[in-house]
This record gives sequence, C-alpha cells and structure tokens, in this order.
Amino acid sequence: MEFNDYQALANRTLYGNEQVLTNLSLGLASETGQVVDLVKKYTFHGESLNKDQLTKQMGDVLWYLSQVAEWADIPFDEVAQQNIAKLNQKYPNEKSSK
Repeated sequence: MEFNDYQALANRTLYGNEQVLTNLSLGLASETGQVVDLVKKYTFHGESLNKDQLTKQMGDVLWYLSQVAEWADIPFDEVAQQNIAKLNQKYPNEKSSK
C-alpha cells in the first residue's frame, strides 16, 4: 500500500471539529506511549514481546501521523520520501544489519 493511499483511506474515519489538530496530537502522544510501554515491559520487566499488540499500536501511531499530515495538507508519501532523503544524507554509507 502506498502512503498516500493509506492516508486517504484512514481519513474517512477522522471526526472532529476545530480542535482536530489538538485531538490528533494528543492521540499521537498517547498511542506512542503505548508502544513505548510495550517495549519497556519487554526490556525491563522480562515480559514477552507481544508482536500482535505492538503491530496494532504501531498502526494507531501511523493513523494519527497520517491524519496530522492530512490536516496540514501534506501528502503522506512526501513525509516518507523526505525522511528517507534525510536518513540517506545523514548516513550515506550505512547498511542495514537486517
């Protein structure tokens, strides 16, 4: 799936009023916190990494990010492309270990 396609499909579930950007930002922080909590429990509490739950929470983070971009009239593909360009510039000789 392309990022812009995801953004458009995700946007059909966005409801809100003039406070929508605040709602999106707070939701993004909350969902990011849930990802962090899963990693913390795995790293420091000896719990198994629940990949299903992690995937769901990461999807929620993705939704909020896509809708912040939508609100700001930024194509989500552009966000991804600019990030890769920045990473390539910052780490020109790095190779993935995976």
